[in-house]
Amino acid sequence: MVSVVERFLKYVGHGTQSDPHTEMCPSTPGQMEFAYMLCEEMKHLGMQEVEVDEYGYVMGFLPSNMDRETPAVGFIAHMDTSPEMSGKHVNPQIIENYAGNDIVLNKEKGIVLSSEEFPELSNYVGQTLITTDGNTLLGADDKAGIAEILTAVEYMQEHPEVKHGKICVCFTPDEEIGKGPDHFQVKKFGAKFAYTIDGGEMGELEFENFNAANAHIVFKGRNMHPGYAKNKMVNSIAVANEFMAGLPKKEIPEHTAGYEGFFHVYSIKGDVERTELDILIRDFDRERFEWRKNTIENGVREFSKRLGLNIELELKDQYSNMREKIEPVHYIIDIAKQAMQELDIKPLIVPIRGGTDGARLSFMGLPTPNLFTGGHNFHGRYEYIPVHSMEKAVQVIVRVAELCTRI
Repeated sequence: MVSVVERFLKYVGHGTQSDPHTEMCPSTPGQMEFAYMLCEEMKHLGMQEVEVDEYGYVMGFLPSNMDRETPAVGFIAHMDTSPEMSGKHVNPQIIENYAGNDIVLNKEKGIVLSSEEFPELSNYVGQTLITTDGNTLLGADDKAGIAEILTAVEYMQEHPEVKHGKICVCFTPDEEIGKGPDHFQVKKFGAKFAYTIDGGEMGELEFENFNAANAHIVFKGRNMHPGYAKNKMVNSIAVANEFMAGLPKKEIPEHTAGYEGFFHVYSIKGDVERTELDILIRDFDRERFEWRKNTIENGVREFSKRLGLNIELELKDQYSNMREKIEPVHYIIDIAKQAMQELDIKPLIVPIRGGTDGARLSFMGLPTPNLFTGGHNFHGRYEYIPVHSMEKAVQVIVRVAELCTRI
């Protein structure tokens, strides 16, 4: 049996960084190459109806070994790595019997994984860690999830005494740029419910995420020679700045945590004549989320009227809190909790302060909470993952598959 570590180390050698600026799906050719490699591996493991579709989605299933019908359960992970940092030429470092000290990732560049800056490292004293070499991200998000799913599949194949129903598996492209579910075929997938294996530290179990929208505002000013501008010029930069200043000052990412929502101005560009502003709107509570959108709409309307300006607003919903789709089938959360508890893992039920493929999939008819991979510090050079956590993730997947036969 191939270990989860062997698989993971092989997978991170594939450059699969996604790109938000292409119109392709998958957005980069490396993802399609990786998809075909996974397809062959899944066939080798004895999975059935394995194929890669035109968009790079890899699907297949492990047949049930039960003598009665049980619900089909799905496990999903994504193939791409974040565009925020290079995922090419990843050179993982193995730190055995970690002593709790700082880890020098790159001596030449002075890049250190600091135990003071990342105090959670103290939880892994005595364990084996896999880190970067300081030049790239690691890719545990989400190649660890892929490795854990396929290692669990191989274990179930080699241990027929482990009873399970139909196990549906899908590896998706472009999750990191928000396009993971764009071409996902729920009916073809065939599962009654699923779990994304895409969370962080061991024990994470997530079934709540932000309601999300994006506001794109265009302020159109009136330009003229500044020496003769009195009572004539309207500086769109100043108007945009005043608009931003009118938003609740403490309801921004820097001042919020847990279930608190926010407004996040993440882009501003322009000149006197025209300024464009982009704002993320996030909240777990639906009523509060609608209030935030109304705040933006009312603000634009008020500024337009008061200043006599043409201000354009494009307000788009992006995704919704999957909790409303998970609650009616809360037993799938209970199954995951029970699996962890039986394996001496404390479930860490936390809200996702962001989005997840599972949110969109849940609203597409496939309830999909999120389980841990074990990784930390995703999307950057300080990313690492403890081997023990990966092994526990494999065990959780197997145990979830077993428990699903009791439904």
